Amino acid sequence: MATTHSTSTTPSKGHAVPVVYQEQVVTSAFARRVLAVARIVIGFTFFWAFIDKTFGLGYATPTERAWINGGTPAQGFIKGIEGPFHDAFQVFANPFGDVLFMVGLLGIGVALIAGAGLRIAAVTGTLLMLFMYLAEFPLALGGNNPIVESHWHEALLLIIAAVTLSGDTWGAGKIWGRIVGNSWLR
Repeated sequence: MATTHSTSTTPSKGHAVPVVYQEQVVTSAFARRVLAVARIVIGFTFFWAFIDKTFGLGYATPTERAWINGGTPAQGFIKGIEGPFHDAFQVFANPFGDVLFMVGLLGIGVALIAGAGLRIAAVTGTLLMLFMYLAEFPLALGGNNPIVESHWHEALLLIIAAVTLSGDTWGAGKIWGRIVGNSWLR
């Protein structure tokens, strides 16, 4: 831990008196590693969803419903929507919606695992989580917590990864940053 010394003034009997205090600052190396692990884990969550839906590994997607076997990953989900947003999501109940959904899963997952393009992955991933939350609304509120559910957690992990530039640790974030600068592509 690093120690920082600082001074300030506080009034004492009408006079300003310097006060010296010592502040402990935790080094960020451990925190950066924790953020990198969280980034990789949430990235693998998206990447795994892509792999399972593409090949039907039998976890969330049975083999017969795999994308390579003619399955429709987005359409299958969208056709099951029963809430107030049913009609709004029907625009994606087609092959284009399947491609958009699968490319999104793959892109978000790869960006997070690689540690590059975290801002765009956070924006697109958060939108995806918002859409999935709304698609399941109000059923999403029927779990253990009537206010916050897992889509919120995933979206926040995406945002945290982007705003902390966690891709700079155990990822290609620094290299990617030299290529794109500090633009929205960072």
